[in-house]
Amino acid sequence: MHTRAHSTDRRVSGLPRLTAVLAPAPARRFSTSRQTLTWIPDSFFSRYGRGGAGWDGMGAIFIDRDPDIFAPILNFLRTKELDVRTNVSLLLHEAQFYGITPLVRRLQLHEELEKSSCGSVLFSGYLPSPVFPAKRWNRHSVTGAHRCWNWEGISRLRQKGVGTPQILSLRLSFPPGAANDSGMVRLVCGHHNWIAVAYTQFLVCYRMKETSGWQLVFCSPRLDWLIERVALNARLLGGSLGDSDTMVAAASSSEILLWALQPDGSGTEIGVFHLGVPVEGLFFVGSQLIATSHTGKIGVWNAVTKHWQTQDVVPINSYDAAGSFLLLGCNNGSIYYVDVQKFPLRMKDNDLLVTELYRDPSEDAVTALSVYLTPKNSNSGNWIEIAYGTSSGMVRVIVQHPETVGSGPQLFQTFAVHRSPVTKVMLSERHLISVCADNNHVRTWTVTRFRGMISTQPGSTPLASFKILALESLEGHGGCSAGTDIGPFGERDDQQVFLQKVVPDAGKLYVRFSSTGRRICEVCSVDGSPITAFMVQECEGSSRIGSRPRRYLFTGHSNGSLQLWDLTTALEMVDQVPDNGGLSEEELLQELEQCDLALTHSLETRPGGSLVLRSSPWASSTR
Repeated sequence: MHTRAHSTDRRVSGLPRLTAVLAPAPARRFSTSRQTLTWIPDSFFSRYGRGGAGWDGMGAIFIDRDPDIFAPILNFLRTKELDVRTNVSLLLHEAQFYGITPLVRRLQLHEELEKSSCGSVLFSGYLPSPVFPAKRWNRHSVTGAHRCWNWEGISRLRQKGVGTPQILSLRLSFPPGAANDSGMVRLVCGHHNWIAVAYTQFLVCYRMKETSGWQLVFCSPRLDWLIERVALNARLLGGSLGDSDTMVAAASSSEILLWALQPDGSGTEIGVFHLGVPVEGLFFVGSQLIATSHTGKIGVWNAVTKHWQTQDVVPINSYDAAGSFLLLGCNNGSIYYVDVQKFPLRMKDNDLLVTELYRDPSEDAVTALSVYLTPKNSNSGNWIEIAYGTSSGMVRVIVQHPETVGSGPQLFQTFAVHRSPVTKVMLSERHLISVCADNNHVRTWTVTRFRGMISTQPGSTPLASFKILALESLEGHGGCSAGTDIGPFGERDDQQVFLQKVVPDAGKLYVRFSSTGRRICEVCSVDGSPITAFMVQECEGSSRIGSRPRRYLFTGHSNGSLQLWDLTTALEMVDQVPDNGGLSEEELLQELEQCDLALTHSLETRPGGSLVLRSSPWASSTR
């Protein structure tokens, strides 16, 4: 859109008149005096007004800007008053372009008072980016395990504790030629009170302690390849590696590197394993590390036997784990399962025991899979319920209850509500949720249960339909889509949530109920950096009587930092009426109109972080 101001020979109160014409057609015209436009020194209009420079033969100036935002700016130049109905962010952007210093300072002060580097009430912590590891990974270690000790920098961090003021100045430093996105967080995963954070060529692990908070306890050497998948297992009770050991794995292409971590932060490299095809799924089932590929190959590493085994199966589209079972949704319409507790092998042919559990009636590809097992407090026996989605958009529920054991799962319900392939499905205690490829279109149902088992009376009833629009590319931020999975996140016996980042470089994340789509909260990066990865993790509470686990949202950022948000508090506050104790946006802007921020004051920040108004020396001398 265009703005054109015309100078005419007409005079009002001895001043030449200017007319602003805004295109496209029909043109909008704004008429004002030259003094109104040029009374602010060094503004866009005063620079063009000197000596008539920039004006055409008709006394006009052409400006390609938004006419809707130009109107309140012109009104401010006339009256020095601000129309509070205008979007503050858009108005600030335009005011900066025009160089309207009084308006810019007023709007900046408004934003500073509304935002804080300490975040909102949900902000729970800030973990700065770690030091880039100087030690390189030794590829010769594939022949045997070796010790990965922390270098001096990591030892200092462990002694001081992440999050303390002493280490807030630490930032990533990279060698010449490193990729531009080397410092951004690519992946975040968690298990119990541990989290693993993957960067381009290394990963770090944090552990939460009751008294000292999150501590950086491990950093891998610098790898020769790009990390694409990460898996973490923080509880190996009774395992061969010891009760207090933790395992973390990183994958790139077809290679998987596995470490065993000690509480003191040292790591023992268990080995490097090869799947032979690109790794697209990496996770733990119990103490077994599982790797899958859509090409139809799975790999399993057993912590007891320390044996790595690969197996060719039908091309895999989806997977889920429940108890000791690994279920695979395949391209031929079948659901297969592997009982990893009976691993390692069949004695006859040395293969994994992969068994077909169910085949779709239409033999459509199983593109999404979710398993719901018997609740621990149930006395009605063992059963399994599986919801799955297909390439044709069907959502089906199959069940195997105690009375049907031996006959295989039976088809229970079918929903033909999607016209695009189903990409996600979740069966929980209270809801059935499906997502299709049409801009993450979500359909949800309320699940009725009788004595813990899914029931047909009154059956699953439709609950909501909404979309989780996310304009992230298929490869994700920096080529890693696994770090920006929308969910749903949460335990299956609790309320689950979706995470929505609308545009790729956004610093804002929306948290929404997975059952209804209702917004729970929104979180904004406290340092303004774009969010590149996110994850929800439930961490165990303190050892005190009555303490409960708390749910946290972790956001990884382009500057390498990790920010923590308290979702438990957000869920508790979602139905509370907001307390309007502070000034509204309109009241704040009206108050600022009584203070001249234009030429006589500048904004400064005290050491404690508060803003103060400092008078200019030349302003005070003229009074």
